[in-house]
Amino acid sequence: MASDRSERDQPRTSHPTPVVITAEPVVQGQGHTQAPATIGQRPLPRSRRRGPIIIGIVIVLALLAAALWHWWSNDPVNGHYKTVTIDRGPITSLVTATGAVNPVISVQVGSQVSGKIAKLYADFNSVVREGQVLASIDQKPYQAKVSQAKAALKSAQAGLAKARNMLVQKTLELNRMAALREQQFVAQADLDLARTNARDAEAQVDVSEAQVDQAKATLASAELDLGYTTIYSPVNGTVVSRNVEEGQTVVASFQTPTLFVLAQDLTRMQVIANVSESDIGGVTEGKSADFRVDAYPRESFHGIVTQVRNAPVSIQNVVTYDVIISVENPELKLKPGMTANITIVTARNEDALRAPNAALRFRMPGVPVDRKTPQLWILDTTGRVRSVPVTLGIADSLYTDIASSDVREGEAAIVGLTTAEDTAQEKLPPGFEFGPKMR
Repeated sequence: MASDRSERDQPRTSHPTPVVITAEPVVQGQGHTQAPATIGQRPLPRSRRRGPIIIGIVIVLALLAAALWHWWSNDPVNGHYKTVTIDRGPITSLVTATGAVNPVISVQVGSQVSGKIAKLYADFNSVVREGQVLASIDQKPYQAKVSQAKAALKSAQAGLAKARNMLVQKTLELNRMAALREQQFVAQADLDLARTNARDAEAQVDVSEAQVDQAKATLASAELDLGYTTIYSPVNGTVVSRNVEEGQTVVASFQTPTLFVLAQDLTRMQVIANVSESDIGGVTEGKSADFRVDAYPRESFHGIVTQVRNAPVSIQNVVTYDVIISVENPELKLKPGMTANITIVTARNEDALRAPNAALRFRMPGVPVDRKTPQLWILDTTGRVRSVPVTLGIADSLYTDIASSDVREGEAAIVGLTTAEDTAQEKLPPGFEFGPKMR
């Protein structure tokens, strides 16, 4: 007993355990009217309450680090370089143009007289010979004109005969008057009058002769017009176009109407290309030219530049020049009027020290640019970057010939800067690349 009292009388040094009441989940339908209390559960220690704060701070620092790394990786000065190796290979300088396929010799057959088309003797694609009849115009009006001219000629010839008879009569009278004047039987005035009448008779003969000549010319003109009513082929060839029908009236006034268009030889064609003034400097006679037409998209036709015309063609302030390209057409695949997409080879180098065009366009950020002198940025094996002035030769769509410089084959030319998006995109599998970069 004494010991129990002594224990009760000793002062208590430990804190009583607090009672914490927490709500327990209650399942309805089990007859509980209130939530039971759990007695004796201790609160969370202070170190556990600091955990979420620390995690939040770590997340914020990670986001800041990611943002800093993203900004640094996008800095063009600190970015990695995209390079392409300078090598040797063929370079072909080309000039592209469009044009139309046409026969080498194309003849337009027209009519010199007006009238109604009476008969057609040729049609599209007809093969004709020189002198063959192609068409005829109604001849009745022109035959009537020939008849009139013949009648006028006869009248003029009759007038000439009458004038000559009158001249004979006047000449006899003049001789008689001269003889009588010598015998003093007539006055001098009668002799002068006889001389005047003789001269008038001579003039009348000249007038009648001129009228005869005029009538002959009129007859010849009428007969010529009658001959023009028959249309003949001037050359051997093929009828490419026929612009009239039987019964149609053609009028030949200030401009001769075109009835037929003949192609003399369809086995030899020419392409008239429209070359821009910026490209015409490299196009000369004898250059090789290849072209394609829409009718044969997989077949290429070869031709030679035969003429570069000096006459400029200006359309909406765009100046072009006509370049004639001759091409053989033995299989008659090329037809007049086809549109040709032409490529003219202006220069070629089979073993050129070539640099990509993108390397010549590259500009180092923050470095002044001399636009008069082309240059390359070279990345050596030690990672150092240097600028090299170059002299350029011919160029194509991908490469440019380096004519003279300190650049050697195998060196790496800088063509751009690599950003973080490019690096990430290279690591992604196909189908998961980023979309177009927006800046």
